[in-house]
Amino acid sequence: MNIAAVSIGAIILYLAAASRVAIALFHAPNSAQHVKVQTISLGMLAIILHGAVLYQAIVTSSGLNMGFFNALSLVAWMVAVALLITAIAKPLENLAIILLPLAALSIALERYFPTTRILPDSAPMGLRVHVLLSVIAYSLLTIAAFQALLLAIQDRQLRNKRPVRIIHALPPLQTMETLLFQIIGIGFFLLSLSLISGLMFVEDLFAQHLVHKTVLSIVAWLVFAVLLWGRWHFGWRGRRAIAWTLGGFVALMLAYFGSKVALELILHR
Repeated sequence: MNIAAVSIGAIILYLAAASRVAIALFHAPNSAQHVKVQTISLGMLAIILHGAVLYQAIVTSSGLNMGFFNALSLVAWMVAVALLITAIAKPLENLAIILLPLAALSIALERYFPTTRILPDSAPMGLRVHVLLSVIAYSLLTIAAFQALLLAIQDRQLRNKRPVRIIHALPPLQTMETLLFQIIGIGFFLLSLSLISGLMFVEDLFAQHLVHKTVLSIVAWLVFAVLLWGRWHFGWRGRRAIAWTLGGFVALMLAYFGSKVALELILHR
C-alpha cells in the first residue's frame, strides 16, 4: 500500500467535503439534504483512507505508537467519524467546514513529523480501554466546543439583527443549544469513565509525570459537571453555556496534548 498516496487522497477528500459545505453556505442555494448527502459521502471516503493511514502509523510490531502527532491524528479521525455519523440524523454537517480541514492537517503533520511513544502489547487491557475512552471523550467534546463557537456566532448575529447568509443556513438557536448539551452529556459520561479507568493505573503521579494531566483532566470534568448541573437546575443557556463549554474544552486539551507536548516534544521523555 502506498501510504503517501492514501494520505494525499484522504486530505483531498476531507477538503472536498468541507468545500462542498462552504459553497452551499456562501454561494449556491442548494437543497440542504443534497448537500448533506454529498458531504457525508465524501467525508466517509476520507475517514476510510485516514483510518488506513492511522493503522499503518500506530500499529507496530512493538505495540501501539501513540506519539504526539499520531495521537493528534487519531483524535482528529475520531472527531470526523463522530461528526459524520451524528450528521446523518442531526443538523451538524455545517461543522465540517471547520473540523474536516483540521483532520486533513493532522494527516499532514503525522506524515511529515513522525513521533514515537509506544504503548506495548504487554500493557493491561484496562489501560487500552482507558486510552480508547479518552480519545472518544476528547473527540465528542471537541465537536461540542466547535458547536459552541458556531452557537456564539449565531447568537451574536441574531443580536445584531443583521444576520449574514451562513446564519440562515443553520438550525434555530434552541435546536443548536439542545444538540450542544446532548453532545456534552455523552462526552462527559465517557470522560468520567476515562478518569475512573485511568486512576486505576496511577501509582505515583510525580514519577509517572501525570500530575499536569490528572489535575487538568479533573478540572475539565468539574467544569463540564457544573455546566450540566447549571443547565439542569437553572436552565443555563446562551453565552454562559458557551463560555463554560469552551473553558472545559481548553482545560481538557491542555491536559492531554499539553502534557504530550511537554514530555515528548520538549523534554523528549
